[in-house]
Amino acid sequence: MGPRRPPELYRAPFPLYALQIHPRGLALAAGGGGAARTGVRNGLHFLQLEQIGGQLSASLLHSHDTETRATMSMALAGDVIAAGQDASCHILRFRLQGPDEKTDNSAPSKAGSAEKGPRKRKAPGPSEKGEGDTRSEAGAVAVETLCSVQTDFSPDALQKAVRVSADHSLLATGGADGFLRVWEFPSMKKVLEFKAHDGEIEDIALGPENKVVTAGRDFQCCVWQRDQLVLQLHWDENMPGVPDKIYRYQACRFGTVPDQAEALRLYTVQVPHKRGRRPPPCYLTKWDGKSFLPLLTQPCGGEVISCLSVSDSGTFLGLGTVTGSVAIHVSFSLQRLYYVKEAHGIVVTDVAFLPESRRGRELLAENEAALLSVAVDSRCKLHLLPPRRSFPVWLVLLLCAGLVVAIVLLLQLAFPGFL
Repeated sequence: MGPRRPPELYRAPFPLYALQIHPRGLALAAGGGGAARTGVRNGLHFLQLEQIGGQLSASLLHSHDTETRATMSMALAGDVIAAGQDASCHILRFRLQGPDEKTDNSAPSKAGSAEKGPRKRKAPGPSEKGEGDTRSEAGAVAVETLCSVQTDFSPDALQKAVRVSADHSLLATGGADGFLRVWEFPSMKKVLEFKAHDGEIEDIALGPENKVVTAGRDFQCCVWQRDQLVLQLHWDENMPGVPDKIYRYQACRFGTVPDQAEALRLYTVQVPHKRGRRPPPCYLTKWDGKSFLPLLTQPCGGEVISCLSVSDSGTFLGLGTVTGSVAIHVSFSLQRLYYVKEAHGIVVTDVAFLPESRRGRELLAENEAALLSVAVDSRCKLHLLPPRRSFPVWLVLLLCAGLVVAIVLLLQLAFPGFL
């Protein structure tokens, strides 16, 4: 029997495309209807995650209006946000305000505070919107725009991917024009710019020794050091039955290795370039993060993968699909541990694990992992991976000893004088 339907943590008044989770227990969900005059807003919502009645819930803490721009990609570095909106990257800084900084009319709403389980708060109506570009139900978050730079220059310009380095000093962007651009962060002074792919860049991963991995729609996944091509990855070189140019790379992420401080892994997702009546499966590949040799490849279902996330410890991989399904795999064997078919009504646009910070562990409670997913259906849903059942070592040894004694007794009964 599969997992029950995942609870809905929050419903936004616009389609959701990007999701990040701050170590202090804040979920940042962004999206919108774009520049079209459909009445659908564009915004970035700050959600407070908390345990209520033994269940993880989310409530709207702050709403930041992004005017006519929908956020399609997002990266988080401390309290600084890099938001990909149309052809530009907008750098925002937020801070949590103390109680003494709140105004008299900004007291948090108590509606629904006694209810257990997921909480949802309706977004303010147009008449409640102030003259500024930010709104806060609790007055607890302040957002300022640091700068904005154009990051894509194609005719149909769109920044599709953004990633911040582990030390928060560099930011990489990629989009429809196929150029990889690296910037000092958060000043956004351009460091590097070159054509990485003949077509759109789907995803970017920043690794050690200033190496950058890019996944493009031109069937290539490349490892770069500055603007020099180090190598092209070939996930199917040990799979002779896979024809050339049937699959393209959809996502790439680096992850740590549990209990191995110096080790690193790269994970890539390969999806069919074209869909037929009997679509072939998608694949997950695990690579050595330094030599970039393929270590393991496993199929991950017939639904096309749309997004990938890796937990802080590197233990779990989260996947979303274009048909709304969500799955969690274990990184060691790439086997699937959790799956909910059509958890969302439409394409899952982003997934993110609860961080393994002190606050994250408090929110996690007894569960092994918690994955949040957002989709075009405007919903943010929660996926919990309960503890896997295991036997203590002493019990296993006791059972083995009992089994040996039972076998000896049976042999003695069957063959008197055996001992």
